[in-house]
Amino acid sequence: MIGVLVIAHAPLAAAMLACAHHVYGEDIPAVRAFDVAADSDVDAQVERVLQAAAAVDTGSGVLILVDLFGATPGNIAARVAKPGRIEVVAGLNLSMLLKVLCYRESLSLSVMTEKAVAGGVSGIMKIASTPPQDQQRIPSDPRDGGGSTHGDARLQDQQ
Repeated sequence: MIGVLVIAHAPLAAAMLACAHHVYGEDIPAVRAFDVAADSDVDAQVERVLQAAAAVDTGSGVLILVDLFGATPGNIAARVAKPGRIEVVAGLNLSMLLKVLCYRESLSLSVMTEKAVAGGVSGIMKIASTPPQDQQRIPSDPRDGGGSTHGDARLQDQQ
């Protein structure tokens, strides 16, 4: 099983892990959240992240997910990266984290890294602002007093 370390600006890492617990239940082994405070000493944080990575490593490597490339959490993670042992992916979102937690028992670290990126990208989309299915717009209803004075239509369920 690939160990997972979530590193982000405080309190995002803990919040993301709390969301994962909400979806998958309380017991998620080999996962840790590491929140980085605004006034953190980067050198001290690197050592703590190395310790956290060692704690979640079950022998299959560690995937570190960070919130933002180029920011302090990402810079800390980049300093502890070891190709083939500790990989880092930036752009953390919930879709990415859930995908990683779902597949980490059956994939290699290199494949899981690619799956994390794909999971993050697939969770980003524009949601259409169209009326819900099975509803139509009707111009007015006499029960409403003749409809809106602003020309608005209302939605009615199709039966």
